[in-house]
Amino acid sequence: MKKLSFLASLALVFALASCSPSTKIIGSWASPEKPAKPYENLLVTALSSNLVNRQAFEEEMTATLNEDGIKAASSLTIIPLGTAADKEGGMAKAVKMVQDAGYDGILTVALLDQTSETRYVQGTSNYAPMGYGGYYGRFGGYYGYYGAMTYDPGYYTTDKLYYIEVNMYDAKTEGLVWSSQSETTNPSNLEAFSHTFAGVVVDQMIKDGVIALPVKPSKK
Repeated sequence: MKKLSFLASLALVFALASCSPSTKIIGSWASPEKPAKPYENLLVTALSSNLVNRQAFEEEMTATLNEDGIKAASSLTIIPLGTAADKEGGMAKAVKMVQDAGYDGILTVALLDQTSETRYVQGTSNYAPMGYGGYYGRFGGYYGYYGAMTYDPGYYTTDKLYYIEVNMYDAKTEGLVWSSQSETTNPSNLEAFSHTFAGVVVDQMIKDGVIALPVKPSKK
């Protein structure tokens, strides 16, 4: 799929989406060489030229991780904007900042592709009996009053689909240790979408053993 600027186009259609949004993981992978011990301190970075979208996703992902007892922070808190684009060793500087800050994992989020799918929504026909007399007794009155009420014609609607990739890199080796791809349908607004997305991704990471919920001490 063609990689796009993270959610740059997504923000343009939030106001146009009318169907219920949904996010699901359609595939995930964990490296056989990933450490046996789950990652405990993550740096989250969204690959986007849109600062508002980037901040929303990084903050929502870190908040979800923190709520589950896992240390995490937004890359905006330690890596100055434009560092990675600096041709004079910018990426090396960014990686060193992450390592020096004590993070053991780097979580990246990127929009892979966006598509549109048109589908037909089946119409409905309902029967509602009524008392005899009045408009009921004549075809013109009966049909004119109830015709439009009992038949809901079908129609075509277009769903907006977004495919987002989340990768986990080992902060020390920079090696890819986990990756997932998700599909989101008809996001209605950035806040709701980023919150739902973060929850789905974190649940998958826990399921795949990349991160783990902290063990609560037993009560005696």
